Amino acid sequence: MTALLVFLGAAVGAPLRYLTDRAVQSRHDTLFPWGTLTVNIAGALLLGLITGAALPEGMSALLGVGFCGALTTYSTFSYETLRLAEQEAYLYAIANVVVSVLATAGAALLGFGLAA
Repeated sequence: MTALLVFLGAAVGAPLRYLTDRAVQSRHDTLFPWGTLTVNIAGALLLGLITGAALPEGMSALLGVGFCGALTTYSTFSYETLRLAEQEAYLYAIANVVVSVLATAGAALLGFGLAA
């Protein structure tokens, strides 16, 4: 049953990630991956809220593992950072790493603190 809940959450989170990424990125004429940063911060905040709220196992699987797991994307963050470096946009690449790590950790802590 837990695997089904994870699947259902991911089935909503993955398309939402794609659509949000495209919508945000289309508003910025820059190499910087604003769309990925946006979904990762939002997902970290939501995961912090879920964790802090100490939801039942099924809800945590659905929302935390499934939805947030599919909404956020470490692989795309990594790929986009490498792509920036390959394009010699080194400041963007460094900024992407620093801002992503600090902002997502901060968002998760904020969410946890708000829920606790």
